[in-house]
Amino acid sequence: MSTSASKLRLGPLPKTETFKLTITLTAALKADLERYAALHARTYGEPVDAATLIPHMLEAFIARDRGFRKDGGVVAQVAASARAAPSPEPAS
Repeated sequence: MSTSASKLRLGPLPKTETFKLTITLTAALKADLERYAALHARTYGEPVDAATLIPHMLEAFIARDRGFRKDGGVVAQVAASARAAPSPEPAS
């Protein structure tokens, strides 16, 4: 893994059920998302586009929002459960 991998907040992408949502972005944000997608692809060795990353970025943002966690958001609850779960024992 490259040095930049340790600096990315978004890790490898999980497979999930999806729903379509249309959004409008500024040109600057679109450019940043495309650069982030390119860096993510180089870091993890899998091609990915900005549209694929956006839901994972939003999920990570919501899961870390303390005010939303206090309000009982579903994504935050799932993320908290995942962090609280014991790590599996390595296979021998």
